[in-house]
Amino acid sequence: MYTAINGIYENGQFVLTETPPTSKKTKVVIMFMEEVETLPKKKKKGVKLGSLAGKGYNIPDDFNEPIDDLKDYM
Repeated sequence: MYTAINGIYENGQFVLTETPPTSKKTKVVIMFMEEVETLPKKKKKGVKLGSLAGKGYNIPDDFNEPIDDLKDYM
């Protein structure tokens, strides 16, 4: 079974940031990941939830009711 857990290598030591799935003597493989600078978050496109409130848009009370045209299929 292969399991990946996170950790940090610093000053010649590995410090695990998660609890390993075993406490027995086990072979491990350690991969060094390149540190990546944090990129600025991209702005999300689309409509923000609630942004149309109070602007004349409303949802009818029967919005979630079945449509009459589909009665034959339900």
